[in-house]
Amino acid sequence: MFNPNVDKIQLTQDDYERYSRHLILPEVGLKGQKRLKASSVLCIGTGGLGSPLLLYLAAAGIGRIGIVDFDVVDTSNLQRQVIHGTSWIGKPKIESAKSRIHEINPYCQTDLYETRLNSQNALDIIRPYDVIVDGTDNFPARYLINDACVLENKPNVYGSIFQFEGQATVFNYEGGPNYRDLYPEPPPPGMVPSCAEGGVLGILPGIIGVIQATETVKIIIGQGNTLSGRLLLYNALEMHFRELKLRPNPVRPIIEKLIDYEQFCGFSQVNAKEAEEISSIQEITVTELERVLDSSTDDFMLIDVRNPNEYEIARIPGSILIPLSEIENGIGVEKIKKLFNGHKLYVHCKTGGRSAKALTILKQVGIEGINIKGGITAWSGEVDSSIPTY
Repeated sequence: MFNPNVDKIQLTQDDYERYSRHLILPEVGLKGQKRLKASSVLCIGTGGLGSPLLLYLAAAGIGRIGIVDFDVVDTSNLQRQVIHGTSWIGKPKIESAKSRIHEINPYCQTDLYETRLNSQNALDIIRPYDVIVDGTDNFPARYLINDACVLENKPNVYGSIFQFEGQATVFNYEGGPNYRDLYPEPPPPGMVPSCAEGGVLGILPGIIGVIQATETVKIIIGQGNTLSGRLLLYNALEMHFRELKLRPNPVRPIIEKLIDYEQFCGFSQVNAKEAEEISSIQEITVTELERVLDSSTDDFMLIDVRNPNEYEIARIPGSILIPLSEIENGIGVEKIKKLFNGHKLYVHCKTGGRSAKALTILKQVGIEGINIKGGITAWSGEVDSSIPTY
């Protein structure tokens, strides 16, 4: 798997100085540092997980690092994506990451893939690298990375985070289990909220990302016990680690080719259905809503379906908080029925997605409403700049 000519790798005087604390570790030493210099690692994603692991892999002396990402740096990233800085807002994440990596280690070869990993390009991108690190945040990408690693016989260093909890393991390594042994089937679309909806403690991905970097280095130098066959679970609020055993499933389906992972995870069917449902919902802009609120009429009500903590951060005057979760479990529907009383119903959330979903649920029980396009984010940008954005 690794460079067969590692013994021919030479360390420079700068290498000896830079990695002196590694060299005096018997478990790393000269041979281990040469293996790090001769190795190649592909990191898919430069977000919360990718940021710390890229920093530490570069600092450890990985000779070649590939980075896959197609996003740009946003202000909201900086709370946890520590490889990026304010000066890089609006610019490609892979360029920001490369710049920071070269500040840490100018001798690290950095390959950039400014693209979305998919079934057409995954094998070609993954093939040249020794170890693959999954820093993604969605199920189609995780299944794609897993299957590509199985087909190319690459270890897959996995991590995931949500709110205050994270998990990490190593898949497809030395006969160990792969992602499909942990999750044979993806959860229903929308069952697991994203970090953008549910939030994440900014420090959490630093811990999980550093664990991923540690496992990557251990694989390369051939030392220690990796997390292969063990799922490490971390709860930051309780400051508690625990482990679950993972074993290969002897009857799991054989992975023979890459498939349509959006379809496999049910995203394409749900997206098509949601698009059809949402297209039938009436929308107005925030400026049109402003005219409604400024009018003398009182035959309307404005429902905010965000979470209570979001409502505390920012709210549109006169809005009534009924979270989407309450509408989904029926409690919120009953509340709206009592308030509705023939009023014209307007619904908003952060950007318009959750409010559209709420309206499709309400429509099923005979309550028609109007979605506010762009939600409170658009309200802050176009109507009242004193309303905080988040």
